[in-house]
Amino acid sequence: MIASPEVTAFFDQASHTISYVVRDPAGSACAVIDSVLDFDYAAGRIATDQAERIASHIESNGLSLEWIIETHVHADHLSAAPWLQERLGGRIGIGAGITVVQDTFGKVFNEGTEFQRDGSQFDRLFEDGDTYSIGTMQARVMHTPGHTPACTVHVIGDAGFVGDTLFMPDGGTARADFPGGDAGMLYDSIQRVLSLPPETRLFMCHDYGPNGREISWETTVADERANNIHVGDGATREAFVKLRTERDATLKVPGLIIPSLQVNMRAGELPTDDSGAPALKVPLNGL
Repeated sequence: MIASPEVTAFFDQASHTISYVVRDPAGSACAVIDSVLDFDYAAGRIATDQAERIASHIESNGLSLEWIIETHVHADHLSAAPWLQERLGGRIGIGAGITVVQDTFGKVFNEGTEFQRDGSQFDRLFEDGDTYSIGTMQARVMHTPGHTPACTVHVIGDAGFVGDTLFMPDGGTARADFPGGDAGMLYDSIQRVLSLPPETRLFMCHDYGPNGREISWETTVADERANNIHVGDGATREAFVKLRTERDATLKVPGLIIPSLQVNMRAGELPTDDSGAPALKVPLNGL
C-alpha cells in the first residue's frame, strides 16, 4: 500500500512561496521542503518569522526533522535551511545539478577559488532515481531540469512536490529563460511528472492567485493533464516551447534574484566580505 504522508503547508505572502512539512503518518519523522528566510532587501535585514512558524509546528507536534529539501536553487527567496538545521537537525539535500548552477553563478558573482563548486555545502546531492527515507516512508527523486539545471521533483508516497516545474492548472508553468534553463527540456520534465499515477497529489512551490482567485497549492496529476493552460490536454512540445519562449521574453527579472542566488547556491549560508561580515554583491549588467 502506498503511503499517504501528512502535509502541512506554510504560505509566505512576500514571495508567494509555499513551504511544506511532510510527516510520516506511521511515526514522528518529517521533512521540510523549500523553506523561506524573511528578507527586507531595501533595509538589508534578515528575519526568521516564516521559519519560526515551521519550527514551532515541528516542535509542538513532537516531530523529528530528518530532511531539509530544496527542490532547486530558488531565485525569488532565501532558504532558511541552515537556521532550521541548527535548531532541529536534519540533512540538507538538493539535486546534483547544483554544481552546474554553482559554476554558472560563481562566475557571475566573481566568487573566487574559495567558493566550492562541487555541491559540498549540502549534505546530499540527489541524482535522478535516488531514494531516501523519512521514517518508514520512501521518497524518490526525479531530476526535472528546464527551469534550472538543479530542479527536482520529490515523490513521497502518493504526493509529489514539484518545485517550480509546474504551477496550478490555471497558472501554467515556470519560466525557462534563466541561465541553464531550456523550454524544451522543461516540457520533457513535465511529461515525466504527468506520467505519475493520475491520483498522485501534486504540491506547488508557488502560487500567485491568477485572476484574483484564492491562493491554492494542491492539485493532482489528472487535473494537470486535463487542465494546465500550458501543457494540459495534449499540448505539443513545439507549441509549448513557442508559448514559453514568447512569454518569458515579457517577464521581468525576479526582485530577489541577486541575493537569492548568492545565498541559495551556498545551501542557505550567507556570503561574507573580506572581514567575515555577512554581505552581498550586486554585479552590474551580469544577469
